[in-house]
Amino acid sequence: MELKIGVSELTRALGRSQGIVEKKSTMPILSHVLLEAKKGTDLIVSATDLDLAVSSEHKCEVLKEGAVAVSARHLYDIVKALPEQTVTLKKASNNYLEVRSGPSEFKIVGLPAEDFPALPKFDKVPFADVAPAALLEMIERTSFAVSTDETRYNLNGVYFEPSAEALRLVATDGHRLSLAEKQLDATFGLKRGVILPKKGLQELRKLLSEAAESGEEKPEAKLGFVENSAIFRRPGVVLVMRLIEGLFPDYKQVIPKQGEKIVKVGRARLLETLRRISLLSSDKAHAVKLELGKGVLRVQSQNPDLGEAKEEVPVDYAGEPLKIGFNARYLMEVLAVVKSQDVVLELADDLSPGVMKGAGEEDKGFTAVVMPMRI
Repeated sequence: MELKIGVSELTRALGRSQGIVEKKSTMPILSHVLLEAKKGTDLIVSATDLDLAVSSEHKCEVLKEGAVAVSARHLYDIVKALPEQTVTLKKASNNYLEVRSGPSEFKIVGLPAEDFPALPKFDKVPFADVAPAALLEMIERTSFAVSTDETRYNLNGVYFEPSAEALRLVATDGHRLSLAEKQLDATFGLKRGVILPKKGLQELRKLLSEAAESGEEKPEAKLGFVENSAIFRRPGVVLVMRLIEGLFPDYKQVIPKQGEKIVKVGRARLLETLRRISLLSSDKAHAVKLELGKGVLRVQSQNPDLGEAKEEVPVDYAGEPLKIGFNARYLMEVLAVVKSQDVVLELADDLSPGVMKGAGEEDKGFTAVVMPMRI
């Protein structure tokens, strides 16, 4: 194998693999990328952790066909530091990879391409076109609520539920829930919703960002489901992720009907206040107390080791007073993905969940539910 390729193109290819390759694994090959020089002008770069795989094609000058697997991190670090704009890759004896760029020369230990796990191949995938910016926004509005508790594996991802009218994405960790819904002219051929894993969603976000920022008027992006996998495809790159098996809880039961106490408050002001007041909240719980009165919301925190903090925020509210506790981090993560200038907070009593929505049209279809805390 021997080829010449632009350093920026190879850096982009290897950058895609960094989030997928296993850093610590009982199988050393999973920390490697597979480089395949094909007849013509293509270098195919592939990475997998057996649950997630990405494969991308990159234009280059192929001098000799062949393939080799090399350490993803080390090759990436080397290529980023190269002095020239082009680099020559050549497979030497014993699966060594020679990397030459200007005066720099490296020789990296590699492994035989045959040892690399076979990448999943699917024929006749029922792909649907998706709008990258719209799907990216839905993922960003839900993925922060995914559970990190590995014993609750069915909550370690985002629930993807298409219907005839709309696509709905939902995530929950038992303490808060986030739901995003959009009208999409796409049929995915799914009989019921599926759970997309968190790691796969992180890689999907990167590819959707690339598509959304590509400058193309209508960037091409396709998503399909077959067997227990989701496949995302863009010109020159394919991402395959294994779906999480298990049933997602009935999230509709968690979302309360409209609360009696409806508060309208400036998003940016509330976010800044929570950031300040939570500085003196207890480390783990990030607990803050909200005291609601006519036209005002008092935000307070107390920590016996550090002291206390309080701040008043003007709100649009004329109902009965209420005191309720929340995890400030949960509220801040919701406020960070709301686009409207104002948010609406729906409350019932100090033991019932709070519901947050953006007040403007740009947040249509987005709902967040946060469980209260005893303070």
